[in-house]
Amino acid sequence: MKDVRLAGWGLTPHVKTQVATPHESEVSRYLLKSPCAIARGLGRAYGDSAVCAEGVTLISSSIDSISHVVDGRVVVGAGVSLDALLREIIPQGWFVPVTPGTRFVSIGGAIAADIHGKNHHHDGSFGGYVDWIEMILADGMTVRTSPSDRSELFWATVGGMGLTGMIIRASVRLLRIETSSIDVLTTRHRDLDELMEVMIERDKSHRYTVAWVDTLASGTSFGRSVLMAGEHASPAALAKRSRTAPLEHDPRVRIGVPQHASVKLVHSGTVRLFNEFWYRRSPRRPKSSVDSFSQFFYPLDGVRDWNRLYGRLGFVQYQFVVPDHQSELVRDFIKLMSTRRIPAFLSVLKRFGASSSGWMSFPKPGWTLAVDIPADSDNLGSLLDDFDDRVAAAGGRVYLAKDSRLRASILRSMYPRLDEFQQLRRKIDPRGVFASHQSRRLEL
Repeated sequence: MKDVRLAGWGLTPHVKTQVATPHESEVSRYLLKSPCAIARGLGRAYGDSAVCAEGVTLISSSIDSISHVVDGRVVVGAGVSLDALLREIIPQGWFVPVTPGTRFVSIGGAIAADIHGKNHHHDGSFGGYVDWIEMILADGMTVRTSPSDRSELFWATVGGMGLTGMIIRASVRLLRIETSSIDVLTTRHRDLDELMEVMIERDKSHRYTVAWVDTLASGTSFGRSVLMAGEHASPAALAKRSRTAPLEHDPRVRIGVPQHASVKLVHSGTVRLFNEFWYRRSPRRPKSSVDSFSQFFYPLDGVRDWNRLYGRLGFVQYQFVVPDHQSELVRDFIKLMSTRRIPAFLSVLKRFGASSSGWMSFPKPGWTLAVDIPADSDNLGSLLDDFDDRVAAAGGRVYLAKDSRLRASILRSMYPRLDEFQQLRRKIDPRGVFASHQSRRLEL
């Protein structure tokens, strides 16, 4: 083990912890001798959910096996990244049923955060495609749990932020595909009302939908946006030169941000210029195109370490969901950003379908908005605290995989199964071995 200061993808807060990269056979030893531990995959949780203060953070990268695909199922080690899995399965004609906006997330992290994607309205979240989970509990015992055995442990683990045990491997159901491309319909919208009206209709006709929103625009351009709707492309949709290798998959990182970059590149000036460019380059009339998986699902993965664009102090990603009848809160939050001139390099609006069965899973039916906000923005803490109250009162919640500052006092109203989750944790982990900086902050 070695002592380090570790942060999530938002680069805040930095937490002092010990780090180890154990093989599967060594995990129990760490759990039995450490005051607390938490698993960590590729560190793409934005806040402090994958770091254990004054304990050991267990990096899962050594648990990296991938089985052959059998009957559309694959058994994957918890430390395997979606990137590695996709490189293996796409050439065989398979894709993951749910993917977030980055392929650099581990399978263990995907389950622990019950990740969602652009297709939640159609397919739900990642946990719905997991047949079983193998995990090591706080007492060092290895168990296998599945939804078919009616185990509380399974649905407490899906979305449970790694607090029920260390996931070792899982069986995941895959999606059959014919090509590694997406048939995309792109439309530009002059304001937020028009966007939301069209998104509801696009969800009925397309598997994937996502919108970029300009959170700095005001006046008649308030909420101007670009909506992308997609379906898996058939071979006939490809250009002739691509039909000879319809499942070719070669994602690349185009550029990188220097490790010790000291200049903050995300501020109102740069974001305003980017927003203007992005909106103007989008088609005035609906446009169809065939894009690669990398272009459609993972545009930011083309920039290595893009989180460093926010400078040394980092950023907060705030993501909330509210029911359809409370959609006005989406408008209100974007108005806050616009009025206060808070720059957000990434502002994404999506729609959710049915709630996940995970006790602590984030998705529920309605609208979800995710924005990246520089951590040094004026009065950011009080602004988000106040909005948390409004989200909770509206029957919504904040995503724990993005959180670095939520208050413990409001968590129960957002996650109504919190009591059951805590009771199960006390039962299977009476010493409280599995703990993160976030779980202590939120009194989980």
